[in-house]
Amino acid sequence: MKNRFLAMLVSRSGLVMVCSLIAIFVMAFGAQNLYFRGDYKVFFGAENQQLQEFEAMQKTFSKNDNVSIVIEPKSGDVFNHKTLKLVTEITEDAWQTPFSTRVDSLTNYQHTEAEQDDLIVDYLVSEFADIEITQEMIDKTKAVSLNEPLLVNRTVSPSGHVTMVNITVQLPDKLDQTADVVEVATFVRGIENKYSERYPEHNFYLTGIIMMNNSFVEESMGDMMTLVPGMFLAVLLMLSLLLRSVLSTMATLLIIITSILGSMGMFGWMGMYLSTATVSAPTVIMTLAVADCVHIVSSMNYNLRQGMAKRQAIEEAIELNLAPVFITSVTTAIGFLTFNFSDVPPLRDLGNLVAFGVMLAFVLAVTLLPALLNLLPIKVPVQKQGQIGNMEKFADWVVRRQKMLLPVSTLIVVGIAALVPLNKVNDVPTEYFDEDIVFRNASDFMDENLLGVTMLDFALHTNQDSGINDPEFLRVVGDFTTWLRSQERVDHVISLSDTFKRLNQNMNADDPAMYKLPQQQDLAAQYLLMYEMSLPYGLDLNNQLNINKSSLRITVTMDNLGSGEIVEMENDVRQWFAQNAPTIDVTAASPSLMFAHIGEKNMQSMLVGSSLALVLISILLIFALRSFKYGLISLIPNLAPAAMGFGIWAVFVGQVNLGLSIVTSMCLGIVVDDTVHFLSKYKRARDKGQTAEQAVRYAFASVGRALWITTLVLFTGFMVLAQSSFSLNGDMGLLTAMIIVLALAVDFLFLPAFLLKFDKKVYQGGETEYVEQNESKTMA
Repeated sequence: MKNRFLAMLVSRSGLVMVCSLIAIFVMAFGAQNLYFRGDYKVFFGAENQQLQEFEAMQKTFSKNDNVSIVIEPKSGDVFNHKTLKLVTEITEDAWQTPFSTRVDSLTNYQHTEAEQDDLIVDYLVSEFADIEITQEMIDKTKAVSLNEPLLVNRTVSPSGHVTMVNITVQLPDKLDQTADVVEVATFVRGIENKYSERYPEHNFYLTGIIMMNNSFVEESMGDMMTLVPGMFLAVLLMLSLLLRSVLSTMATLLIIITSILGSMGMFGWMGMYLSTATVSAPTVIMTLAVADCVHIVSSMNYNLRQGMAKRQAIEEAIELNLAPVFITSVTTAIGFLTFNFSDVPPLRDLGNLVAFGVMLAFVLAVTLLPALLNLLPIKVPVQKQGQIGNMEKFADWVVRRQKMLLPVSTLIVVGIAALVPLNKVNDVPTEYFDEDIVFRNASDFMDENLLGVTMLDFALHTNQDSGINDPEFLRVVGDFTTWLRSQERVDHVISLSDTFKRLNQNMNADDPAMYKLPQQQDLAAQYLLMYEMSLPYGLDLNNQLNINKSSLRITVTMDNLGSGEIVEMENDVRQWFAQNAPTIDVTAASPSLMFAHIGEKNMQSMLVGSSLALVLISILLIFALRSFKYGLISLIPNLAPAAMGFGIWAVFVGQVNLGLSIVTSMCLGIVVDDTVHFLSKYKRARDKGQTAEQAVRYAFASVGRALWITTLVLFTGFMVLAQSSFSLNGDMGLLTAMIIVLALAVDFLFLPAFLLKFDKKVYQGGETEYVEQNESKTMA
């Protein structure tokens, strides 16, 4: 039945090709519905607790998405006429930024001072760019700003060599904010270009949440336009060289393209979107499409070299490889479907998209590919009698060296895998970008010279109207602010307690001794009301207070920390309140905190998913190989490569980010591909009555070259991807390439030695000289 079906597929090649291409066209048409989302919120589902707390805080207070323009005068001093004039001009232009709600700078800071019985609230320099800046203004600005807690280490460095203009934007509440992010970033870059020409004696750096979002978009799209096509080109060149056939390579290319187009089109029909995670889906689908095609093409070539007719060679190649290729595809799909355990929506989308894609690649590899091979004028010279191939020679070496290979390879596998616990889950969003990326360079400069880009917002709730004016509450706020500033990792704290202290001093004739919190609630309320009424539009306290004055927000800016340190900081804060003010409700939120939690949660969920995948795959392999023993044996070469890869990663890097958490599941497909094909050929020989030594030789002879070609091709492709400046792609490409090579090494060195040592059963079929040539049907 199966042979007749395969014969029909080959005999009706034209019809199969037309039907396949029509089906792919219908699926691919859905790709027009795809769109790209590059904002950081795509990484968080609606049920994510940190996202819910972040959005609740933004509704309670004003939003704080921002762009920071850091200005560095080459003279090393911002307190001069030209630099302050520059800051004033940029401040005025920055108000025109799309969606801007607030601009804070050195020149428009609302300074308070007493004038007899009056409270004077005014710009530290000026709100207008055309006003004359006098030396008196410069001296006053320097004296005030370097002693004001709300300015020093944030708006200006302690040494006065760097200053910052911070633009707060409120993007529209809609699902896709990518276009708005790009619009803001483009406008601010226009400001930078304008003043770079006017003031060449200054350096400018753009950073902040908006610029990070924009970099996500730019680097992802950049990889799609350059590295991903480069990866495809590298794979095609390697296939051409190793398959030694342009026509076979073109047939493989068509399977790759149709698999990807069909998958992406179905994604579009389902109303899904592309993101920084799902843009890598074509790369992963390509890996399995290449593996499927290489096994079939190599088997056909082998059969042709044995003198078979072309049509028979194709049918035999499909029959021999149908089960192993199907197993590989199903196990890969299982691995990616476990991404649904992830807390990151784009990773769930990636898993479902790739699972569909690899199964589509399988269907096309066993239908469209044979049709193409049959129609194309592919010719392979017949192999000379008695000629021994390189794989046969390597098999002989493995058999001779088996007693040495097993203990040495076991020691290496166990030794490297033992290093895995040295890895730490640590996400630093700014380090997703290489140091040569403009955003990364700007963020590092700001971290080293002013303050980091890691922010944490803490909302303190009194749960009563005007509760923030309570002297006891203000005392807690003041103590908490002091504690925060004592933490080594904290760069700056925006706290209302500083404003209350300054107002209390102002209302007591600017007596320095009165720089302390007011002791009466009605007095604190009067001070705050008087101050708020004096503030200009856009510079009010909505970023720190809610409407009924029952809650306030304290913003903490820290060094560019990793996820573990951010979570530790959050826990330390909660512990401080538990010990010092247990009655006050505290919530913490920020994009940095969201990324910190999602990284750890995702690693835990992916471990569960990967474990489940391995169990399901092992059960499947037991049934597929029809042997409980071989199913269990397959666990070792399936687990070892990923364990070794992460062990080596621990030595040279030691940090696992969000992107690397999916590598194990992603590599399962190609790892299982190597193992399944080797074991299936080995078992085939054993079932024919061969000794373990003969079965190992047969496995190498029949499948060794195909595994070598697949590994080399995919290694080359992923090494191209490893050149990405975006570490979510670059690190994934590098580690995947490493694991692919390790998988081949394990299957070529450890697995045969292990089988030769422990598979001693003598089969009843007797020892025929070798598996008959006409039954090899191989090079799978």
